[in-house]
Amino acid sequence: MRSTPLPPSFEALRTAVASQAPMLAPGRPGLRLLLLIALIAVVIGGVYAWRSQPEPEPLPLPPPVSGPSLLTPASALSPPSGSAQSGALQSGSAQSGSSRPGTLIEVTVHVTGKVRRPGVITLPAGSRITDAVQAAGGVRKGAATGPLNLARKLVDGEQIIVGAAGPAAAAPPTADPAPIVLDLNTATPEQLEQLPGVGEVLARRIVEYRDGHGGFRTVEQLREVSGIGDRKYAEIREKVHV
Repeated sequence: MRSTPLPPSFEALRTAVASQAPMLAPGRPGLRLLLLIALIAVVIGGVYAWRSQPEPEPLPLPPPVSGPSLLTPASALSPPSGSAQSGALQSGSAQSGSSRPGTLIEVTVHVTGKVRRPGVITLPAGSRITDAVQAAGGVRKGAATGPLNLARKLVDGEQIIVGAAGPAAAAPPTADPAPIVLDLNTATPEQLEQLPGVGEVLARRIVEYRDGHGGFRTVEQLREVSGIGDRKYAEIREKVHV
């Protein structure tokens, strides 16, 4: 197949370009200039592209929240261990935990009679009469404790007479027992039987109640003893004390 002949105008342009090709071709200095211009154009385009990037805008700060910050450590909220406020709180908690209303920590009793060192003694709550006697130096040589119940719990403020004479050695009872006023916390069962309407069984109940409740604090506690009603309590309330 023969090629399609070119139009006369295009053929004339082609011939003119071919004839002027040596004049249009750049030499070595012209080529360097073109390369330098192209490099400058690339650099300018890169700088423009970098500067036209969008810049991030900072977000507004959130509104303040009342109260301690969530990031605040717990040690910063609590007062220092050596501060006066911390010491006051610790001492206050220790006092509230160690001393409660109505709870005795110690009892103070007066030990007298046939002991080596009679006097006022302070012992832990729940101590027995035998502990008080030992704290007073023990019973004197050759002496006896008498009718004292050494196993009974101590009552704060009571007087313990060691070696007191029993009811047999007491003065002969008179016809009127009114002058007899017994201490509910130290009287023996035999002495309690001298009260009007109190026999051996009721006297033992009074002693058992006294030992089980750490002694009598008021005379009215006799109402809680089984067998003592209003009538019997009215008969003996003036003849006892605590």
